[in-house]
Amino acid sequence: MVRDDKLFKLHRILKRMRSVLVVFSGGADSAFLLKTAKDILKNNLWAVTVFSDFLPESERRHAVWFAEMVHVPHIIVKYKPGPRVMKNPPNRCYYCKKEGFSHMRDIAREKGIRCVIDGSNADDLKDFRPGKKALRELKIRSPLQEAGMTKSDVRLFSRRLGLRTWNKPSNPCLASRFPYGEIITRKKLRMVEEAEEYMRETGFCGMRVRHHGSAARIEVSEKDIFLLVKNRKKISRKLREIGFSYIAADLDGYRQGALNEVFPWKRKK
Repeated sequence: MVRDDKLFKLHRILKRMRSVLVVFSGGADSAFLLKTAKDILKNNLWAVTVFSDFLPESERRHAVWFAEMVHVPHIIVKYKPGPRVMKNPPNRCYYCKKEGFSHMRDIAREKGIRCVIDGSNADDLKDFRPGKKALRELKIRSPLQEAGMTKSDVRLFSRRLGLRTWNKPSNPCLASRFPYGEIITRKKLRMVEEAEEYMRETGFCGMRVRHHGSAARIEVSEKDIFLLVKNRKKISRKLREIGFSYIAADLDGYRQGALNEVFPWKRKK
C-alpha cells in the first residue's frame, strides 16, 4: 500500500470513531497517533498513560510534556503489576495489559468516549506479542495496524508533522529486559532503568541492558561497538555500583525482541 494511502485510511478510521481515548505511552507510535487524532477529532479525545514500575520516570515525564504540547487532556493511571505479571511467564504481557488496561473502558464510558485505541503498528504483528489477546478481549483498537502502518511509516509521517518524536528510539516497558521465568522485582527494574539511563548519558542510542540474574547483558547497535569498547571500564564500574556482578556485551548487538529468540515459538516456525 502506498504510504499516503495508509495515511488517508488512518484519517478515515479515526473520523469514523468520532471520539477516542488514546492509550499513550509517549513513544513514537502513540505520539504520532495522538497528534493525528487531535488534528482529526479536535477536542473529542483524551490521552491516558498507564504508569507503573515498568515505565521509566523519564518516559512518564515525556508523555506529560507531549500531551501538553499538542493540547490534549491527559490522565495518569497508576498501576501496580500483580503476582502473575511479576512471575514473568511467557504470556506476562497478556496479564499485564489485561490488568493495566482494564480501567480504560470505564474511563471512556465516564467521558462519553466511543473508542479506546493504542499505538500498536503493523510491524508488531511480526513478533511474539501475547498482549494482543488482551487488547482484543478489552475491545481496544489499533488504528495504525488497521491502516497498515509500519514503524518506518510512522517515522516518516511524524517527521512531516514536525514531531520531535519522529526518531525517538523504541523503549518498551522495562519488564522486556528480563528472560521469561526470571522473577521481576522493583529493585531489579530500578537497576535496569539506572543502567540504561547511564548508557544514554554516555552517548548510546538504541541499546538495551538485559537483566540475567547477577549479570547485565548489554546490546548496542553496530555503529556503537567502538564506543562500548572505548568506555568499557567506566561502564563496567558503573553497572557494578548499580548492583550487577558481571557485565557482558552481546556480540550480535541490539535488536528488538532479542529475548524471544530462544523461546520455543520461534523454533516452531
